[in-house]
Amino acid sequence: MVGGSFLVGIGAACIGLCLGLLGSGGSIITVPVLVYLVGQDEKIAIAGSLAIVGIIAFAASLNYMHQRQVDWRMVLLFGVPGMVGTFLGAWASAWVSGVFQLAVFAGVMLLASWFMLKPVSPVSTENSNPVARSVFKIGSEGTVVGVVTGFVGVGGGFLIVPALVLLGGLTMHRAVATSLIIIAMKSLIGFLKYLDVLEQQQLSIDWSVVVMVSVIGIVGSFLGNALAGKVPQALLKKIFAVFLILMGVYILVRSLPALLG
Repeated sequence: MVGGSFLVGIGAACIGLCLGLLGSGGSIITVPVLVYLVGQDEKIAIAGSLAIVGIIAFAASLNYMHQRQVDWRMVLLFGVPGMVGTFLGAWASAWVSGVFQLAVFAGVMLLASWFMLKPVSPVSTENSNPVARSVFKIGSEGTVVGVVTGFVGVGGGFLIVPALVLLGGLTMHRAVATSLIIIAMKSLIGFLKYLDVLEQQQLSIDWSVVVMVSVIGIVGSFLGNALAGKVPQALLKKIFAVFLILMGVYILVRSLPALLG
């Protein structure tokens, strides 16, 4: 039991580190930690992931807000449609099995690995003006990412950060900062809807696990934030992408027999 708690603690620290360093990746680790290390039901793990990642993302964003790195216009354009999408994704989750959600989650992990390996074109100036970019495209992608968030419990930072750079015209540093606020907003609305889903299925959140993982994750996020300007992010993203591929394949191998059977 002690060994299991230690592994959960390591996983929680990695969740925070990823969010602090990359502005993404935390929830990709959270669901497997809750399912395979804690032993939770898939739907409880997805709901818990939304609570944990939302709390850690908000905590990680505080220093960025203090540094005035958050682009609040992009928070509005991307985050509000994302909240709507997250509500819809959480609502739809009530109609499918937890195993199916986990299989979809594995597919999202593989998609995330592709985005992690794909280079994001840098923006030439810190104050690049996104006015010429399509507000519709930004809102549409926010909605789609929100649906994914609500359905499988991922914050979607691996999709949000590239979108904020390419569509919103933000630098990577500002995109990471803004992504954390958007993740927190979407996670909150998704978690609140998931409470209804769990109640319908007579399931409940294990708050002791949520609190423990959140606290350790917040500490990890502060460390990640401090290291963000010192560690080569390109190398980190490649290493993390390989991890996602391995974990995604593992989850698929575990989930497919139950789906096909």
